[in-house]
Amino acid sequence: FNGIRSHGLSGRSLSKGERSLLGAYKQVAVEYMDKNIGTLVPFSAFYSTIETFLDPSIRTVIGYAENNEKLNSYDVKVLKLLFLIKYARGIKGNIENLSTLLIDNIEASKKEVKEQVQESLSKLIRETLVEKNGDEFVFLTIQEQDVNKEIKNMTIDSGEITQRIGEIVFEHIYENSKFVYSKIYSFSFNKLIDAKVRGSKKNPIGIRIITANYNLVEGVSKNYLKELSDRENNVIIDISNQDNYIEEIENILKIEGYLRLKGTLISTIHMEDIKTKKTKERELRLKRAKFLIEEALRWSEIYVSGSLLNIKVKGLVSRINEGLRTLIDSRFNKINYITEFIDNSMELYNIVEADTRQRIIEDNEVNKLALEEVNNYILTSNMRSIKLTVKSILARFTSPPYGWKELDIQGILLKLFKKQYISIIYANEVVSSNSNDIVDYLVKGEYEEKVIVISREKVPSKYIDAARELIKELFGGGSIPNDEELLMKYFKELGKEELNKIKDMTFNYSINKGYPGKEIVFLGEKLFQSILNIDDIQEFFKYVYDLEEEFLEYIDYVDNIKGFFYRKENNTVDLNEKGEQRIIFDAATDILNSFEENKEFIYDSEIEGLVEELYGILRMKDPYNRIPQLPPLIEKYNNRVLDLLNKDITPAIEFIKACKDEVIENLKGYDFYNEFEGKINEDFENLTKKTLCSKSFPVILSMYKLGEKLKLRWLNEFTLETGRGNIAKVLSVRKLVKDEKTIKNYEDIELLLDNLRKRLNEELKEDTTIRLV
Repeated sequence: FNGIRSHGLSGRSLSKGERSLLGAYKQVAVEYMDKNIGTLVPFSAFYSTIETFLDPSIRTVIGYAENNEKLNSYDVKVLKLLFLIKYARGIKGNIENLSTLLIDNIEASKKEVKEQVQESLSKLIRETLVEKNGDEFVFLTIQEQDVNKEIKNMTIDSGEITQRIGEIVFEHIYENSKFVYSKIYSFSFNKLIDAKVRGSKKNPIGIRIITANYNLVEGVSKNYLKELSDRENNVIIDISNQDNYIEEIENILKIEGYLRLKGTLISTIHMEDIKTKKTKERELRLKRAKFLIEEALRWSEIYVSGSLLNIKVKGLVSRINEGLRTLIDSRFNKINYITEFIDNSMELYNIVEADTRQRIIEDNEVNKLALEEVNNYILTSNMRSIKLTVKSILARFTSPPYGWKELDIQGILLKLFKKQYISIIYANEVVSSNSNDIVDYLVKGEYEEKVIVISREKVPSKYIDAARELIKELFGGGSIPNDEELLMKYFKELGKEELNKIKDMTFNYSINKGYPGKEIVFLGEKLFQSILNIDDIQEFFKYVYDLEEEFLEYIDYVDNIKGFFYRKENNTVDLNEKGEQRIIFDAATDILNSFEENKEFIYDSEIEGLVEELYGILRMKDPYNRIPQLPPLIEKYNNRVLDLLNKDITPAIEFIKACKDEVIENLKGYDFYNEFEGKINEDFENLTKKTLCSKSFPVILSMYKLGEKLKLRWLNEFTLETGRGNIAKVLSVRKLVKDEKTIKNYEDIELLLDNLRKRLNEELKEDTTIRLV
């Protein structure tokens, strides 16, 4: 009674306290006084005791029910009971309480009463006189009926229901944003409700909840869900066999929609009271929906990778975790190939600095399976001409079936690089194994798409052996590296030094093309220049192997060539000092050049024999053993030439003396004799000395001409000195007839005289006197 009065549903005349209760008991007792023994007074009987005091809106609802042909008296009795307990604290309007309060006979069957009450409640709900809130049933006033009808008629999209289920599941039930698979691995996962995605869908695995709404759209069966779980990297959780949470969430969304619509409108106190109740109802329904979903999840069927899981644990979070673990074990079935992990990028430098056995993955190798897996992938991709970058490799091995950490993948790449299974290429250049930037190329994001990874073909052992032997033969060995790349680098460094020596030797051939060993030196230049231009390791060692014979040929001859050009002492070549053999060779070359200049004037069998011997040695391919024979030959040649020169010098000296004597004889007729005699003697003395010093036959021959010219010059000088009007022109008879042939007959005499007459006529001018000497 107090509850009814406090909610303003009764008139002013309703008594308070015990008096009102006594009156109610008396009235009901009178009504039932004639009933049979065993009769019980149902709680609904007390409605009549207050009916006259109730607000008309309440009596109207009861009256409507009494006059409704679809309802019977028992239905009305249930409705009255619901009104009486509507505001009674501590009494829930559930079927259990309602059945108890409506028992009207001590012999009545509780089960039958419950069934009868359930049937009446269903009818009352259909007539919108009562609403169900969970397991409770509530009497509705006219205003509440209007509100409920408005709420019921609100349209809710199934997608909104799905979204709210997702919110409840992933924000209030399974709140983990990542699944912790182990101390090392944790996985972010996609979240799906039916076909609707919550948030990102970029993760490799996910959880997909199948609700009763999904069943309405696509139809759900075990086989379908098995196939679905096999197609997707998702844990499929089926809660479609229960739908009570759907109804609850639909009612929640309708209430929320109504409250949003009416929230800002001014209304009566009673209407505000209804909205407050609806807010509380929403909260209760939300808790109930969460509970129903939790129960559905707890008893749900979970499918992973085409199989229905038999999960014994009943904790719903544990069940979901078990599903994720099974999914990861299935989809990431190679995740355990990594057994030792890298915690930070600094550990990568330890791999770079470690002493690594090349081209071998030991049976007990750390992360052996991962090394083989990555190496095989790179090898296969190269065979298919697929370009691999660091980014594409990381993308593959962080995805199923691997799921490895990026640092661990980078560590695997470094180990393969150190073991020479792969090559790293940046800016079209192969990165050296001792590069300081190798870790940056693999770790830093700026290089991920620029750094290329290729499989490195193993260099055949015969190629390596050939290179090592050539180093020993050519450079004396030393500490030869075992590492293929370092061996190539070592060979190149030595080759570069050798090439510098070769270039110095090639310059010598521009000085003297006749120097020996030219073919060998230029062969060496070609060989060593070629290896310096090769960056690919496989190509480098194959080149060395294929041209091993050429290298050996160079090795066989180059020591003699170096010993020829440069001073060599204790197997050390001094590039700054000429070799003794070269000095001798140059001397012999000078002799032969001199011979070529004088051979028209030399007719001597001994000289010709010596020249032939000199040419024979200098033109040899390998003259080095014969060069010691050159100095004696040079000496013989010089001595013999000196003899021949002396023979030719004597008549030349006599001719010069005759020229001088003729000049002196002419000078005696002049009074300036004393003035010119000393100078004349000096000029002819100088010419005589020059003749005596001549080492060339053409020079000796030219002394005749010089003597003749000197004679004519002085004779002309005498003529000028006399100062006579007619100047005598002095002509040399030798000059006039120098081009004439040998006289063999009279015809030659006539020809000579004709030519002489012609030349004299050319020289003779008016007032000119010719003087022949």
